[in-house]
Amino acid sequence: MITKLTRRATIASLTALSLAASVAGPALADEKIQLRMATSGSETDQRSVAMAEVFAPMVADFVDYQPSYNGTIFAQGTELDAISRGNLEMSITSAQELAQFFPEFSIFTAGYVHQDAAHQVAVFNDPLMDAFKQKAEDELGVKLLSVMYLGRRQVNLRQTKDELTVSTPADLDGVNLRMPGTDAWQFLGKALGAAPTPMAFSEVYTALSTGAVDGQDNPLPTVVDAKFYEVTNQIVLTSHLVDLNYIAIGKGVWDGMSAEQQATVQKAADAAAESGRQKQLQKEADLVAFLEEQGMSIYEPDLAAFRNQVQSMYLESEFAETWPEGVLDQINALGN
Repeated sequence: MITKLTRRATIASLTALSLAASVAGPALADEKIQLRMATSGSETDQRSVAMAEVFAPMVADFVDYQPSYNGTIFAQGTELDAISRGNLEMSITSAQELAQFFPEFSIFTAGYVHQDAAHQVAVFNDPLMDAFKQKAEDELGVKLLSVMYLGRRQVNLRQTKDELTVSTPADLDGVNLRMPGTDAWQFLGKALGAAPTPMAFSEVYTALSTGAVDGQDNPLPTVVDAKFYEVTNQIVLTSHLVDLNYIAIGKGVWDGMSAEQQATVQKAADAAAESGRQKQLQKEADLVAFLEEQGMSIYEPDLAAFRNQVQSMYLESEFAETWPEGVLDQINALGN
């Protein structure tokens, strides 16, 4: 891991370069700030589109925005390290990636911590996030500008609603639910009340078709893209994980901007995040209608019952050992 000395030296050197450029004379006055954005997403990913169509035009007067897609210049998971070293200016990062540097960020990867898209924004903008953001700035040289909504994971079952109606976690008892194979995902499956079954994604369609598993969990776009609706009969809107990304920028680059430029970049990042958020919410709503047209039963269970059980199990597990005391209560208080 990068030492604090290296991070601080990087930030100091980048700031010094920015200040030097600002006093170098009229020849450099009109030069734009280079912001290379590295993401593992494709050019058509809603996050990429929001940055290109909303963020970039809003900062075009003083920023040379250079997006890079599909992990081209930096592989997924290495972008934060690159920003910290001064080799990259921006990225779209996850709480999971930040948790590799700062374990306390794992609270934002747990089931039922975020309740919906609006709750994500409320949490990100609340003072409870200040310590998280400050640590990323001080020790990694990364400033988190805004939060992007990726969607909600739902439970998708073979059984018809007449055969099995899910209201509480107890109703999933004995249900073989395919979940990704890591310990964290398997734990979440158990917390939901199911019997989680690790399985490669490429095998899920066949397993659902033959009855090797009873169901799977994924966001609705995945259910449609993988055509799981052809071999299942219902979707329970558990919304057990409301996934997110953060728009991140190098702290040294940020500090080298004028106050007016900082305000414009912040406004542009928030606008891009909001644009992507609304498009993703609309897509989810449209997919509910599409899936119902395919004969799927779609309904919401007792979310309070699920949230209470899942959070209780997390708090009793090793996953919560790094969570700052009282923060989960503060997060919950911002929700419904």
